[in-house]
Amino acid sequence: MIEEPVNKSERAKRSLLRAVRKQRLKYITVLPSLVTLINGVCGFASIVLASHAGQTDVAGGLDAYHQQFPFFSMACYMIFLAMLADMLDGHLARISQNTSSFGGQLDSLCDIISFGVAPAFLMLRVVETGVTFNNQALDVFIYRFLWLAAAIYVSCAAIRLARFNVENEEDEANHMNFSGLPSPAAAGVIASLIVLNQDIVKKIDGTQPFFSYMGHNIIIAALPFVALAVAVLMVSRIRYPHILNQYLRGRKPFAYLIRAIVFLVIIIVSFEVALVLVFCSFAISGFIKWFYYRVIVHKQTPGEIEEPPVITISH
Repeated sequence: MIEEPVNKSERAKRSLLRAVRKQRLKYITVLPSLVTLINGVCGFASIVLASHAGQTDVAGGLDAYHQQFPFFSMACYMIFLAMLADMLDGHLARISQNTSSFGGQLDSLCDIISFGVAPAFLMLRVVETGVTFNNQALDVFIYRFLWLAAAIYVSCAAIRLARFNVENEEDEANHMNFSGLPSPAAAGVIASLIVLNQDIVKKIDGTQPFFSYMGHNIIIAALPFVALAVAVLMVSRIRYPHILNQYLRGRKPFAYLIRAIVFLVIIIVSFEVALVLVFCSFAISGFIKWFYYRVIVHKQTPGEIEEPPVITISH
């Protein structure tokens, strides 16, 4: 009477151990995994650089801010380097025909560091360092709002990546569009604005200090709202094109080459402005296209499209 439950318990434990052994990971692709880990390490380096900038004495105002700003700039470039690693790891896995669930999960874990936590923390530190008020109540309100904006951004990035893992298909033919703004593009919007702000801060002591100071303040004030906007776009169902698969692979019209040349010219003239134009225009383009087809066109044609009246001419 007593041994029967014990035997059942032992059999259940053994079956559970056998199931765990079957699920145990035995083989991985080394090179794509290493590149994916570089992505996560770059995100961690971005956080470290941003936190190191906050340790500098900020009592000197914009002069001290200017001295510590290269740390913010390097933190942004770590995010851009993580983007390159994120693009390269998937490409290497597909070339070697060794895509796996492990690679996808590892990629998402590194993405949440590089494109979720790092840009949110970077935005938080840049705005905290660049804004100073004498009103204590206003300071408390601003800090709470900054933390809320950063927390919402991280949460939306995690939701975006989890949803992508569930809905993703390994077939490359299905990777022509994204549902929602990709997390690297959202991080690029924040990082590019901070890089542009670095270039503006360097010109505050130049020939046009007033306009440089005004541009600096505008970007600092806009960063939390930009973070909230791209966070909403990440969890939305707005379609965004896969740039590599749609515009760079295969044979394309001649106009694509002209656009690429114009983009290279903008990079040569001002690299910082080019970064902002690329990431911000990509993020806004999806919303504008969705707004046009779902709001404007839908209002114009609530039902079936009315055919134009037929005009008959009698002789």
